[in-house]
Amino acid sequence: MPWISDHVARLDPETFYFQFHNLLYAYGRNCSYICYRVKRWKHRSPVSFDWGVFHNQVYAGTHCHSERRFLSWFCAKELRPDECYHITWFMSWSPCMECAELVAGFLGMYQNVTLSIFAARLYYFQKPQYRMGLLGLSDQGARVDIMSYREFKYCWKKFVYSQRRPFRPWKKLKRNYQLLAAELEDILGNTMNLLRETLFKQQFGNQPRVPPPYYQRKTYLCYQLKQLDDLTLDKGCFRNKRQRHAEIRFIDKINSLNLNPSQSYKIICYITWSPCPNCASELVDFITRNDHLNLQIFASRLYFHWIKPFWKGLQKLQKAGISVAVMTHTEFEDCWEQFVDNQLRPFQPWDKLEQYSASIRRRLQRILTAPT
Repeated sequence: MPWISDHVARLDPETFYFQFHNLLYAYGRNCSYICYRVKRWKHRSPVSFDWGVFHNQVYAGTHCHSERRFLSWFCAKELRPDECYHITWFMSWSPCMECAELVAGFLGMYQNVTLSIFAARLYYFQKPQYRMGLLGLSDQGARVDIMSYREFKYCWKKFVYSQRRPFRPWKKLKRNYQLLAAELEDILGNTMNLLRETLFKQQFGNQPRVPPPYYQRKTYLCYQLKQLDDLTLDKGCFRNKRQRHAEIRFIDKINSLNLNPSQSYKIICYITWSPCPNCASELVDFITRNDHLNLQIFASRLYFHWIKPFWKGLQKLQKAGISVAVMTHTEFEDCWEQFVDNQLRPFQPWDKLEQYSASIRRRLQRILTAPT
C-alpha cells in the first residue's frame, strides 16, 4: 500500500516535544503519531521484536489515520494462530471514534493479539461518541492508559533521534498526566486497566517494610465476579479515591450490574490492605442485603491490625460469612495473571513471599479467634 513508505523508525526531537506535549486542550496539533512496539511470543518465549513510528496521512487528497496505517502494515504479515502478539502503542492522540471501532473489531477477530495503548492526550474527550469509542476498546480487552513520565522517557530513548541527550520533561507534565488520567478513569467507568508490573509488586508486596526506593502503599482492590461453574462474568480493579475507598467503589460497581437475585454468584477480591472498620461494616451490609453473593477476600497485608476497631472489623466480616484470608503464592500468581500487564511473563515471587505470608496468616488467625 502506498502509505507504508511513510513508516519511519524515529522522530526528530522538535516533533516529539511538540506532538507529544500532554496538554489537556491542545490546538494546532493536527498530526497523530503512533510509536509502536510489537512482541511476538511462541510457547511463552519471545520470538521477535518490531518497533517504529506511523503518522496520519492527510495530504494529496488522502486521509488515513495512523491506526489504520499500522493495522494495514501489521495485517500484511502472516499472523500464526500458534503464536501470541503483544502490541504497545504510544500515541500523541487517543483514537478517534471510527479508529477505536476499527481497532476493537480487529481485536475481536484475533484472539491471540493483545493491545496496550498509552496516549499523550485525549481526543475530543468531552464528546460522548469519542468516550464510547475508548470504552469499547477497553471492553474488547485493550489496555487504555495515559502516558506518564515513564512512557515519555521511554519514547524519547527508543523512538527519537536524541543523540544520547537526556529527556527534559516540560512544565506541568505530572499535573497534566493526573488530570488526563482522571478524565480517562471517568470515561472507563471508574474501573482501572491492567496494573503495571512495578505497581503490582510495590502495592501488593507483603514485605513488613517498604523496600527501597521508598513509596506510599495504597489500597488496590482487584475483583472477579463468577458464576458457580467458575465462569467469569466481570472483573476489574479499583484504588482508593480521596473521599471513597476502593471497597465502596467495588460495592457501587457490583450494585450497578443488577445481578439476578435468584442466581448465586461468588466474588473473589484481592486487596493490598485489609478493610478499615467503616469499609468492613459496608461490606457486611452489602452481603447481608445480597444473600445470593458469596464474597471471599484475600488481603496482602493487615491494616492497623494492632488497633482494636480494625481487628473488630475483620471479626465482623467473618461473622457475616465473608471469608477473610491472606494472599499466598497461589493468590499472588492468579492476581498477576488476571490483573497485571504481564506480557505473558510468568509470575516471579519476591524474596521471602511465603515466609511473610505465613507470618501474616498467623496474625490474622489470632485476630479472628480472639474473644469479641
